[in-house]
Amino acid sequence: MSETPVAIPAAPVALSTASVYPESVATAFGLAARLGYDGLEVMVMPEPVSREAGALAALSDLHGIPIVSIHAPTLLLTQRIWGPDPWTKVDRSIELAQEVGASTVVVHPPFRWQREYAEGFVEGVKEREAETGTIIAVENMFPWRARQREMLAYLPHWDPVGVDFDHVTLDLSHTATAGSDAMAMVRDLGPRLTHLHLADGTGLIRDEHLVPGRGNQPCAEVLEALAAGGFGGSVVVEVSTRRLDPHTRSGDLAEALAFARLHLAGPAPS
Repeated sequence: MSETPVAIPAAPVALSTASVYPESVATAFGLAARLGYDGLEVMVMPEPVSREAGALAALSDLHGIPIVSIHAPTLLLTQRIWGPDPWTKVDRSIELAQEVGASTVVVHPPFRWQREYAEGFVEGVKEREAETGTIIAVENMFPWRARQREMLAYLPHWDPVGVDFDHVTLDLSHTATAGSDAMAMVRDLGPRLTHLHLADGTGLIRDEHLVPGRGNQPCAEVLEALAAGGFGGSVVVEVSTRRLDPHTRSGDLAEALAFARLHLAGPAPS
């Protein structure tokens, strides 16, 4: 029986520090190294280490784990980090990325009450990419729902497909919450899809961030489609483990890594 050659794209499989929250950034580096991840995405959080370039570089060197991306502090719980101005948060995230050697900054679209920020958001992202050479990958979000009503919580929109962003992060937990067709988004985004948050969800109004394969999202199909297209961005495991003990957390993150590696492998071109 002949064996079929397998090709694996160059895309690194990285671990988000959000996947170990509320544990520390240092814990994330240690787990990534022990489990065999290729890199780390650092989400800027209240923990001071998450925004200190020197400390991050030291941890990266200690564990031999490069930092592939910085997630800007655009969550509700990080609104006080680096002051109230949203562009300052983006600019400081770009500076941090450059200092630690990360090629990408992940940002969320503006909240609808940040109207001035939202009005110049698309142009501001493009200008900063051109000036700094750093990829700013805008993440897909979801409508907020309450009492069977939807509210447009993000501007210009929670779905980046129809917005003129050059680089997009596709989050597969957010597609579940939004009820989006993830495979259609992959096709419609084409080369603009440069960053993947690998997670899963079941479609609840709560953003679940399950281990891939435990929800109803086409996680395997998305990875296989990216591999077939020669995806050159990063695949970042971003799952929720906040209620788990260390042993179970380690097992879940090992399972997520194995899932990513399995479905990124495809038949080699003849």
